[in-house]
Amino acid sequence: MRLFLAIDLPASLSREVADAQALFADADGLRFTNPKQAHITLKFLGETPPDQLRPVADAVETAIDEAGVEPFDASLGGLGAFPSLDYIRVVWTGVRDGAREMVHLHDALDPELATLGFEPDERDFSPHLTLARMNDARSKTYVREVIEDEAPELGSFRVREIRVKKSDLTAEGPNYETVARCSL
Repeated sequence: MRLFLAIDLPASLSREVADAQALFADADGLRFTNPKQAHITLKFLGETPPDQLRPVADAVETAIDEAGVEPFDASLGGLGAFPSLDYIRVVWTGVRDGAREMVHLHDALDPELATLGFEPDERDFSPHLTLARMNDARSKTYVREVIEDEAPELGSFRVREIRVKKSDLTAEGPNYETVARCSL
């Protein structure tokens, strides 16, 4: 199973995600994420044996307790790119309210999951929602201009849980399935 840990956006925000993606409608070389599957990835675990699912969920629950994070409100807005505007691989909208709580959760997850053999993240965690991935640089200048000129507000939502998600890669794009829920 290919697993990751995420905070799912409510379905009520999928229209706003699609509207933010529409700002890039004239860009070639972008592959957009599915707004109906919108989520904030806290940690990518990769290929994981099925018998590790329960230990992973237990580690997530322990990390939530360690972080001391209760349900909180989060909001999304603005635009950015990873790794930089000069070399765009991912176009994202940022987490505004709730970013601190998400960083605390991420930071608590790493040591708990390390006990199961998952490598800690090497980069600092930056909470974001991926809008698109850039396949090639044909429209890099256009994408950079949109990022610099636009600052959409996507809305806010209540975060109540971390979900363990399974990702199946298909020719049409990834399909995500929640395989465990861990309440804050």
